[in-house]
Amino acid sequence: MTSAALEKNPPSKASPPLLSLRGVQKSFGAVHVLKGVDLDVRPGRVTALVGDNGAGKSTLIKGIAGIHTFDEGSYTFEGNEVSVSSPKDSNELGIEVVYQDLALCDNLDVVDNMFLGRELAHGPVLDDTTMERRARETLDGLSVRTLASVRTRVASLSGGQRQTVAIARAVLWNSRIVILDEPTAALGVAQTEQVLLLVRRLADQGLGVVLISHNLNDVFQVADDIAVLYLGTMVAQVETSEVKHGQVVQLITAGRYEEDAR
Repeated sequence: MTSAALEKNPPSKASPPLLSLRGVQKSFGAVHVLKGVDLDVRPGRVTALVGDNGAGKSTLIKGIAGIHTFDEGSYTFEGNEVSVSSPKDSNELGIEVVYQDLALCDNLDVVDNMFLGRELAHGPVLDDTTMERRARETLDGLSVRTLASVRTRVASLSGGQRQTVAIARAVLWNSRIVILDEPTAALGVAQTEQVLLLVRRLADQGLGVVLISHNLNDVFQVADDIAVLYLGTMVAQVETSEVKHGQVVQLITAGRYEEDAR
């Protein structure tokens, strides 16, 4: 992948965050999963959320999405402290999550998947024409050229194309923040490139993007900021240009890094 293809021109880190978490805590019984976590997600920037298995990434994202309710801490969106206790609450703020399983129906086509559960209708009749038009407009707006037809059944799509459909569905609803859970897992080189380009386009359109990934090569290619969770604690949130690959590995595995790490 060329560096020009993923050239970053993000807004300044000094720009106000869309989403700001401060001191969030979450326990399940005696297990303290999140321990005073802070996180900022800014418009026009890709924030990579990394950490080892069990670090608390899934719990943090499910808290943002309203699947779990944080026990303590503040949840601020566009400068206003809000209460998010259900996925509906987060969706109304403009937060969409694309989970690793994608939640696509193989027996339906691209349009039907993009509007699944949110179908448009005139009375009792589905408005297929408007849904198809909006699906095409969304994909065109993301410069997606890999889908021959929006009426193609998802079962016949490649892994990269399926990921594209799931991401397009997330941005269809005037999203402000899109959270992507391991979007390049199990994809080949060419499909990974397509998905990372799409991630970059989301940020370039002014969305705040959270990228959860174990692949640090992907992270360094596309992310503007890196947030590292270690055993439930946010040990760093830094600009990608400020850290080296080896330092991020040390943060993930030990919660700290040496200045001379490569």
